[in-house]
Amino acid sequence: MLIFRFILILLAGCLLTISSCRNREETGDLPADVVSNPNTASGKPDKSAIPVISFEKDFHDFGKLRTGEKVTYSFKFKNTGKNLLVISSVTSTCGCTITDFPRQPIKPGESNTIDVSFDSEGRRGLQNKSVTVFSNTQPASSQLRISANVIRPEDF
Repeated sequence: MLIFRFILILLAGCLLTISSCRNREETGDLPADVVSNPNTASGKPDKSAIPVISFEKDFHDFGKLRTGEKVTYSFKFKNTGKNLLVISSVTSTCGCTITDFPRQPIKPGESNTIDVSFDSEGRRGLQNKSVTVFSNTQPASSQLRISANVIRPEDF
């Protein structure tokens, strides 16, 4: 029994060592110098130090789509704050909607896009999907929305 516990502890140690040896490029970790804490000693945030994500528009209507069509829209945004903008993740409400977003920090004044793709396969009727953007802004999340009216090819 003692040998079994020893082997288990040894195996757990090996797994921890292996998982901690991945480099930043593999894990997507950012260097610590891009993180900024805007709180002051009073506990109130210094609004001038917080990055701001400003979207040109937060809703896109694809209009009528045939069942099975795949479409993409690029939501344009700009960092209108005074600090580096870091987008940590972008999630959608449905597996039919996938996203692509910049993984590197966006400098103040710079623009970029978040691409949202919608696959209408297996869908029918009015579709409304939400995409949530998580970043180092206040508030920490922003909502993007897409819609489409999916119809059968013979009804198009």
